[in-house]
Amino acid sequence: MDMIKRRETKKIKLGSTFIGGDSPILVQSMLNIPAADINRSVDQAKELAAAGCQVIRFAIPNEDALNLIEPIKNAVDVPLVADIHFDYKLAIGAAERGIDKIRINPGNIGDEARVKAVADICRSKGLPIRIGVNSGSLEKEILAKHGAPTPQAMVESALYHASLLEKFDFDDIVISIKSSDVNTMIAAYELAAEKCSYPLHLGVTEAGTERMGIIKSSIGIGSLLTRGIGDTIRVSLSDAPVKEVFAAFDILKSIGLKKDCPYLISCPTCGRTKIDLIGLAKQVEERLKDCRKPIKVAVMGCIVNGPGEAREADIGVAGGDGNGLIFKKGEILRKVPESELLDELMKEIEKL
Repeated sequence: MDMIKRRETKKIKLGSTFIGGDSPILVQSMLNIPAADINRSVDQAKELAAAGCQVIRFAIPNEDALNLIEPIKNAVDVPLVADIHFDYKLAIGAAERGIDKIRINPGNIGDEARVKAVADICRSKGLPIRIGVNSGSLEKEILAKHGAPTPQAMVESALYHASLLEKFDFDDIVISIKSSDVNTMIAAYELAAEKCSYPLHLGVTEAGTERMGIIKSSIGIGSLLTRGIGDTIRVSLSDAPVKEVFAAFDILKSIGLKKDCPYLISCPTCGRTKIDLIGLAKQVEERLKDCRKPIKVAVMGCIVNGPGEAREADIGVAGGDGNGLIFKKGEILRKVPESELLDELMKEIEKL
């Protein structure tokens, strides 16, 4: 888990934090409340911040939506990103209103003069720009050249727009090259990682509802992260944004890139299991939700294999016949009735 070597990238300031370089991978999400509803947007931003979300993006579909920026900025201490499509004036307005970062989709923002105008104000205010390319936003010439939104086509588009910003003396750039197809997404980011040193924001776009969305995102985002590619991530779900944050942290936790929290292992159960192991594992997971200790906790189904298989765990339980063992680093501490297993385990965790 400690063997992942991060790709070397430019380090970019974002609000009071950083993207890329030696900074931690940041978890992002996006508000999904209609932009006209400021109160509910603020409430959702506060919910995301409470869940640990490190970057919050929201759509600015029209001039009225610029009124979102100030109340959200006052409500949460999290960098805010304005998501801009088509109208470059909205990017300028967002920068003037105090946004922390601009996301533009270069295929639909207009000519070079407009790109320059956005670059100029972002440079003057020290704001990074995320170039967001996806399979539906490619320029006609690039699409015609490649015949389809291939990884090569999307990377060519992203790097062309990066070169435009560079021409206007702007290089605080983050790049995202998203696809709803996992294999295309992986290949595109691999190619981008080879061709530039800008930080990369990873995501599978339009990933789906909670179950398939998490599976597709885990494969796409997770496989790239294990090879050191990726500086910020978003798990896109057709669901509550707070679920995106939990899923993103779980991806980071599973590959050892988030360590300020417990890591739970539990066995799938078999015919030897004589306690409600599945129910117990779920209860342990729930009780550990707010724990910030970097510990490994094991919930195992039987005494035969439990302490041995989970020897690396800092603390754990192994079920018996109506009772179970509490063990620590493979050493048995004591036997307790099944009804007391959860509470006894939590007592031991509090001691760690």
